[in-house]
Amino acid sequence: MGNQWHDAGSIISLGKYPIDSLESSAAKALLAKCRHDLERNGVCELKDFVTPHGLSLLVQESVQLEDNAFFNGVVGNAYLDEPASDLPPDHVRRMTEPTHLGVVAYDQFPKTSVLRQIYEWEPLMLFIGAVLQLDKIYRYGDPMGALNLSVMRDVDYLRWHFDQTDFVSSLMIRNSEQGGHFEYVPALRSSENENYEKVRAVLEGSKQSVVHLENAAGSLVLFRGRYSLHRVTPIEGKTSRLIGLFGFDTKPGVTSSDHLRKIRYGRTQVLHTP
Repeated sequence: MGNQWHDAGSIISLGKYPIDSLESSAAKALLAKCRHDLERNGVCELKDFVTPHGLSLLVQESVQLEDNAFFNGVVGNAYLDEPASDLPPDHVRRMTEPTHLGVVAYDQFPKTSVLRQIYEWEPLMLFIGAVLQLDKIYRYGDPMGALNLSVMRDVDYLRWHFDQTDFVSSLMIRNSEQGGHFEYVPALRSSENENYEKVRAVLEGSKQSVVHLENAAGSLVLFRGRYSLHRVTPIEGKTSRLIGLFGFDTKPGVTSSDHLRKIRYGRTQVLHTP
């Protein structure tokens, strides 16, 4: 890893987001704003993070890659786990919804991929770590899960859920014609309070406290999803929703289980080492 294109400024809007010079006053102001947004709203959205030229390249390559996506449908709860068998049948952890979408794995990206070059660019990782105020973060060690292209087509849906990781970073490449809205409820639960009553209300259709994130094409988004319930509404139309998912972790060499690989990518065997 660590590949770098010759002109980062033609891909990333470094004039607006100087993430390659974190000691500059402009970068320090950017870090402060991002930290404030994360603390207050659980999300930081950097609109026009990539240049128009960079976005054009991302759309072009992603459209070519999306036909390699593995599509799968699963039914599960908002906690992405198997509920304890002793829970009553009407417990919120037993409430389930379907999810259906496609994913292109890291080992399917060519080394010339612009999305891959962005993910592997060291200043991006250093910037995200600085926003999160972590001494060091690492690229996810899984050769399938480190970088993904999420593909959602007509009627695809990502159900309400909490993440099992502290943070997620993504780059929106293309929105669908209709639907495909990212919705979330900030800090709906905490480590001290699961707040099952309000979680149930959202799962049953309540719009109270639900926030809609614009997530415009070209935006980099940092999101804390462990405590904020979120989903992507059903896709409508012929235009697929394409988003790059960047995998980072606070520990080196973290990988996925074969079970998760099978569900997400339809295989356990790595095609080649990225």
